[in-house]
Amino acid sequence: MMKRRTILGLLLLLFVLTDAEWGWAQGFRPGMGSFPAGGNMMQQMGTRKSKMDSLQKRDLLADSITIFYKSFDSTRNRGMDSSINDFTTRFPLPYTHYHMGNLGSAARSMLFSPLMKTGFDAGFHAFDIYKFTLENTRFYQTTRPYTELGYLLGAKAEQLIDLKHTQNRKSNFNFGFEYRFSNSPGALKNQNASHNNFRFTSHYQSNNRQYEIFFLYISNKSSVSENGGLVDVKKLDSLALNDPYELETRLGRSGAAIRNPFNTNVSTGHLQRDNMLLIRHHYDLGKKDSLVTDTATYKIFYPRFRIEHTLKYQQQLGHFFDNNVDSLRYLNYFNYRTRNGQYFQFKDSWKILTNEFALISFPDKTNQSQFLKAAIAVQQISGNFDTISSIKLNNIYAIGEYRNRTKNQVWDLEAKGELYLNGYNSGDYSALVSMKRLLGKKIGYLNIGLHNINRTPSFIFNDQSRFPVQNRTGFNKENIVKFFGVYENPAKAIRVSAEYSLVSNYLYFDSFFAAKQEATLFNVLQLGIFKKFKLARNWNWYTEIHAQKTVGTAPVNLPLILTRNRLAFEGNFYTNLFLSTGLEIRYNTPFKADGYSPLLGQFFYQNSQTFNNRPDMHAFLHFRIKSFKGFIRFENLNTLFSKVNLLSDQYPAQGVWNRIGIWWNFVN
Repeated sequence: MMKRRTILGLLLLLFVLTDAEWGWAQGFRPGMGSFPAGGNMMQQMGTRKSKMDSLQKRDLLADSITIFYKSFDSTRNRGMDSSINDFTTRFPLPYTHYHMGNLGSAARSMLFSPLMKTGFDAGFHAFDIYKFTLENTRFYQTTRPYTELGYLLGAKAEQLIDLKHTQNRKSNFNFGFEYRFSNSPGALKNQNASHNNFRFTSHYQSNNRQYEIFFLYISNKSSVSENGGLVDVKKLDSLALNDPYELETRLGRSGAAIRNPFNTNVSTGHLQRDNMLLIRHHYDLGKKDSLVTDTATYKIFYPRFRIEHTLKYQQQLGHFFDNNVDSLRYLNYFNYRTRNGQYFQFKDSWKILTNEFALISFPDKTNQSQFLKAAIAVQQISGNFDTISSIKLNNIYAIGEYRNRTKNQVWDLEAKGELYLNGYNSGDYSALVSMKRLLGKKIGYLNIGLHNINRTPSFIFNDQSRFPVQNRTGFNKENIVKFFGVYENPAKAIRVSAEYSLVSNYLYFDSFFAAKQEATLFNVLQLGIFKKFKLARNWNWYTEIHAQKTVGTAPVNLPLILTRNRLAFEGNFYTNLFLSTGLEIRYNTPFKADGYSPLLGQFFYQNSQTFNNRPDMHAFLHFRIKSFKGFIRFENLNTLFSKVNLLSDQYPAQGVWNRIGIWWNFVN
């Protein structure tokens, strides 16, 4: 057993040293990618041999870990993030978003961010920010089992549980899983929101490196109560017990809600599920080679042509229900007629099966990050609506892609096109071109490109959906063209971005139930800057500023300025203590924030009420001691001296809110 572990350790050590010295770009493969295939190992081995011979005499795996990951459909290797200065990197909700008064409730970005995906879409996105997705999936490679445990406890019994684990059973087989549970009963009645997210990944590569398979399973469940906002938001100024829980809400039976951190039941609200099973495997044809050292012979394989198949199966559910119907409230507040005391629901469920077949060519065997891909996909879609009716749809679409991350890592090029040839989404397309250039080690990177999509309206706008949407006729395909540019200089800790979007046939809601389409072309300009200023030895100032402006008659309301500033005292103290403590301030200029339709689970455009909120102020103490990370936060301190901010009509933000969280990783 010890002999096998030693041999495995030496092989992994050689693998790590090789990639560290010659750069991961030479070993990456397309799609989800296999691990480095060797590239120009033979040419480099002569100059590196003496260094490796000396390092191979000790077993680094005895007291350390080498771990990295690649995101789905990416060829770039990334390391683990151990930073502590930005809490939002570990929290589900980024600072650019606002919610309906409670973690886990419907959330929306204050930055212009239209849906840039073609093909079939059910139309439920209010809780997307809390979900595990295909795009944020990581496939790991590690020399030792790695586990990370996280737990956060907030005010009003808010809690967040986060668990990650990954390990290599063999050098060519890895698996991992993630689980996240969040539950927040909230400060108001009928506000409980809970999310269960689970993800399992595995990766296997044959010994001859010609066959490779990736497996992914994602399960997201959202149970979110809807209270419709306060009956009278002005009563926040005259609370008898200084507790907003005593105020009446528009939906939900009075006294039915219980503030219990373990109660995930919903009597009035949304239940959404989003499950995905994905299997991608491929077989490579190419050139075999070997590397002979003093002690062993290592097999090398250079792929030149790949045959790839991807199977994806999805289940989606959008479900609103009310077990305690008060017809008078529905009529008074939402102008919706129901029968008093009678249960009612809206329910759309979907099953989507996609088979994609691809051929991939590698023009240069020494650079596996350069490839050409051509693919065809067949999609079968079946929907059921309240068990009353059903529908079956089909799609056929083609994909073409070219990527090239040059061996010297100066250029990173990507061009990808997707066209729906036949079926429900016929005529949908997506075209993306991106070019990234290293201007110099001291100058930084410049990335420019464009993304154009033409998409069929989400199915919730179709009259077969059971959700009560009005005016669902004659909608055309949305078309969005986005030009973007990013300049980044890590040495100077600065990042500047610009986006210019041209939007036509924009689909939106303009009331609780009415859908509309803006046929006139309008433009949106967005500018952003991030900069870290070193004020003194241990004092740093992080500033992020976003400016955005619409041109034309756009049914979009955006704050002109959104900014976050962090003033932090930070550094490394007492050898193992890393500290970051200070103040964080978020501010946005006044704007007409969107309203929210609790029955549809959709945000809607409104142009009558302007929200002029004071800056949100948070105090924080973050620290790391070896593998232990602690986060202590006191948020919304501005409400100690002023009223709570309003996020939308009848929806108040949280008052003073404390959070204590720990993240602890273990190497087994």
